[in-house]
Amino acid sequence: MPFIETGFHGLFVYTPKVIEDSRGYFFEAYNKNDFEKAGIVVDFVQDNQSSSEFGVIRGLHYQLNPFAQTKLIRVLSGNILDVVVDLRIGSQTFGKTFELELSAENKKQLLVPKGFAHGFSVLSKSAEVFYKCDAFYNTNAEQGICYNDAQLNIDWKIPTEKRIISEKDKLLPSFDLCKNNFVF
Repeated sequence: MPFIETGFHGLFVYTPKVIEDSRGYFFEAYNKNDFEKAGIVVDFVQDNQSSSEFGVIRGLHYQLNPFAQTKLIRVLSGNILDVVVDLRIGSQTFGKTFELELSAENKKQLLVPKGFAHGFSVLSKSAEVFYKCDAFYNTNAEQGICYNDAQLNIDWKIPTEKRIISEKDKLLPSFDLCKNNFVF
């Protein structure tokens, strides 16, 4: 089965079937029918792509309801540590983090449902990250949690002196003070 449960309701690791031969490889990165057969019904409307160098930490980002986004994240080149935080009040995993290394080599993807904050750190010299979203970006709904929140205690696998973080992300609130309107 290409969908692996994570212990977080609705959060799945997707490993596509890769066909390799002397020419290289081929795989379907997304097939709506396969997702729906697994009970995952998502109408993706926007694709995003970023390029970052080693040490970059992006996140933790999310959008409030009714503009929350389900995301399907994969890496086109390099490798990252992908991190999500469950913000759904009433969830058994509320306030807990899930981490997974995604790379161009392992071709794994992370399906992140609405109600999670998302971020990643770049572990390779550089990385290109691509993700599909089921809702359009909305500036007024944009929120986040500071990457170095003491309660979450995330190990981004980047030495402190090598971290590259935007000024905007440095100013994000702690987990305890973040805005949240997600109910499980």
